[in-house]
Amino acid sequence: MPDDSPARATARETIALLTGAAGFTEHRPPSHPLPPDGPLGWAGYDAARERAGTRTGEEESVVYGTGVVGDRACVLLAFEFGFLGGSLGRLTGDRLAAAYELALTRRLPLLALVATGGSRMQEGMVALTQLQRVAAASTRLRAAGLPQIAVVRDPTTGGGWATVGAGADVVLALPGAQVGFAGSRVRPADADPHAYSAEGQFAAGQVDAVVPPGELARTLTHWLRALGPHGALPAAPLPRALSAAPLPETGREAVAAARDPRRPRAEAYLADYFGARLPLHGDRCGGADPGLLCGFGLRADGLPVAYVAQCGTPTRPAGYRAAARTIRLADRLGVPVLTLVDTPGAANDAEAERAGAGAAIADAFAAVAEARVPVTTLVIGEGGSGGALALAAPDNTHVTADSYFSVIAPELAAAILKRPPSETGATADQLRLRPQDLLELGFARSIVS
Repeated sequence: MPDDSPARATARETIALLTGAAGFTEHRPPSHPLPPDGPLGWAGYDAARERAGTRTGEEESVVYGTGVVGDRACVLLAFEFGFLGGSLGRLTGDRLAAAYELALTRRLPLLALVATGGSRMQEGMVALTQLQRVAAASTRLRAAGLPQIAVVRDPTTGGGWATVGAGADVVLALPGAQVGFAGSRVRPADADPHAYSAEGQFAAGQVDAVVPPGELARTLTHWLRALGPHGALPAAPLPRALSAAPLPETGREAVAAARDPRRPRAEAYLADYFGARLPLHGDRCGGADPGLLCGFGLRADGLPVAYVAQCGTPTRPAGYRAAARTIRLADRLGVPVLTLVDTPGAANDAEAERAGAGAAIADAFAAVAEARVPVTTLVIGEGGSGGALALAAPDNTHVTADSYFSVIAPELAAAILKRPPSETGATADQLRLRPQDLLELGFARSIVS
């Protein structure tokens, strides 16, 4: 890795930005000295390490310890890019493993402030296998129900991105940061640089938010409050209805009310429900669905709740994958889930089929079915077939007066039955899709008014 680094915030400056007056207590693992010039005997390696130490004042490329961000204690680890490009060697692996173990022992969230060029070539395979150590340590923390948050700084590339960064539960990025598995010197010459940026990774659903440095401490404080760890939490309270719509007399009226563009949508419900909202973005498979909102929020009473909310559009495969990711994360951390159902159905175009619509919907069904935390559902508009049902909680689904739920849209049902358009209303009545019908059939537990 190169010895010199451009002007960037140091590891300790980044930690101080977050911990402020609360301070930071540094930890160090037991010392395991390297052989002369490292495990490969790479000529000049000891001299390069010495120069890096003199320039940065650090002994290695990672600093770790305990601190307080806002009002939440956590374990922080920060990469020092000025020390051999923030690269990972055996001693770096010792520090990373020790940081994860410290979080596990003290049952604290892990906050990683990443800036690295990847594995240290002067240590060869010894350096590369540190990625396996990190993956194993991260898995133990995940199994213990402890959250991991990564802030990817400039640059975050190679194995550090593919483990500490992208392997976190929540990934935030600083604006303009270079982020990607391939570093600038090894990617194709004609590669689009946007794809390797924080903003490009956000567009591809790999980063949850791009956060300016001045907003980072506040944002992380909210995330640490939301993710816990917590004790036993109650089910998410039902949102209140945001319209005074009367119950429809006919199926046609129910469908018209749910499709009314003036009806309150998910954004309005979430804004009314939460004091602070923290979005999770993307499916981690290269896609994002703007018609499905996912994340964690903090209510005015302090209760953290994870949310998955459809926005009235056909839900795409990336949306179902993001929903499953959110529900499983909430389940692992013991946070209750609220889902807002509002879709005419799953996207059914050729692109959706190529993107794995069936498998994505199946995974969303499974995530809801597997959840050990309480899942609460409110249908706030259209409930279009399996594309809506995938996000509905069995035995804990409620409906608003301006919603409907149906096995199929009445227009499509009439077409399948070869009925003229004039009989669509009668077909809607036969489907028994009104809120009061759903309550009588046992699908809905209540009509929220």
